[in-house]
Amino acid sequence: MSKEAIVSHELAYWYGDLVAVDHVSFTVAEGEILGFLGPNGAGKSTTVKILTGQLRPKSGRADVLGMDVDYQNRQGVVAGDEKGQGVHLLIQRR
Repeated sequence: MSKEAIVSHELAYWYGDLVAVDHVSFTVAEGEILGFLGPNGAGKSTTVKILTGQLRPKSGRADVLGMDVDYQNRQGVVAGDEKGQGVHLLIQRR
């Protein structure tokens, strides 16, 4: 049974009146590959910025490798694994 590497539950973000991420939920298991496809302005980059700790979600929750990205963001921790692998290896634990 594979572990969950990324869990997004009702993730939302907005810039003023513009809703960029509208209650997105998904799960990615370790070893899976995830791609974000969509038109300009669909919220792809904003979602990645939330998952990597660059933005705090306005609502909802996201965990990366078991860490709450909002909590880690407030603590000044960038998501990665125990060997210091960064965001380009979010779904690979070594």
